[in-house]
Amino acid sequence: MSLQEKVMAEMKVAMKAKDSTKLEALRAVKGAILLANTESSSKDGLSEEEENKLLQKLVKQRKDSAQIYKEQGREDLAEPELEQAAVIEQFLPEQMSEAEIEAEVEKIIAETGASGMQDMGKVMGMASGKLAGKADGKTISMIVKKKLS
Repeated sequence: MSLQEKVMAEMKVAMKAKDSTKLEALRAVKGAILLANTESSSKDGLSEEEENKLLQKLVKQRKDSAQIYKEQGREDLAEPELEQAAVIEQFLPEQMSEAEIEAEVEKIIAETGASGMQDMGKVMGMASGKLAGKADGKTISMIVKKKLS
């Protein structure tokens, strides 16, 4: 079952349950998928990696919005954003723990022979590719900086 089919099935459930927050999040995912499909030149839709990047982008947008709302003292607006982020995260693969990410980063550093901050770009490139969809880019970056400094 493709991501689009999963989202459509969940939308039906949300409509029947009259869950407006979940429905709004799912509609955003559906819209983003349709937009990406029209922009993409491939006829057979998005790859799994592209779908994961799209979902991560949507989750990040909602978390960033919630953070801004919290800074402005608008908890009433931040809460729905976080709920939508949680709904979208259900479609992402299982996220890795910081310890697992750290272990992968250490392997990559050993493979590349990185010795300092000048090698961060090389390590980040490999780590981002290897951990795509399984870890947040911000977390990966933080761990790489810690290991290389």
